[in-house]
Amino acid sequence: MKIVGVALIATFLALIIKEQKPNFAFLLTVFVGCVIFLFLVDKIFEIIHMLERLAVNAKVNLVYVETILKIIGIAYIAEFAVQITKDAGQGAIASKIELAGKVIILAMAIPILTVLIETIIKLIPS
Repeated sequence: MKIVGVALIATFLALIIKEQKPNFAFLLTVFVGCVIFLFLVDKIFEIIHMLERLAVNAKVNLVYVETILKIIGIAYIAEFAVQITKDAGQGAIASKIELAGKVIILAMAIPILTVLIETIIKLIPS
């Protein structure tokens, strides 16, 4: 409820300010986006801690879990940056951020994909 309230108030303020000072409206939007992200940090840590406990209980190698969590984090951060960049009217830069995020995610996923393919090959009879 707090997040929705802050977001709605910021939206109305940005709409009012945008008519006279578009730069301030954009800065307000970016600031509120960062504040909302900071509201979510505690929940994100809870989720990460829960997933790590599940991985330990399931005897899954933590390296894989950490890599997957990093990939998810990159996806969220890239999406956040893309939305801010689009709000600033820079669609071309936003598309480059999307591309960079996808390439980084693919690069980080290669070790997991390699292990997965090796496991599948071992399961196939010779």
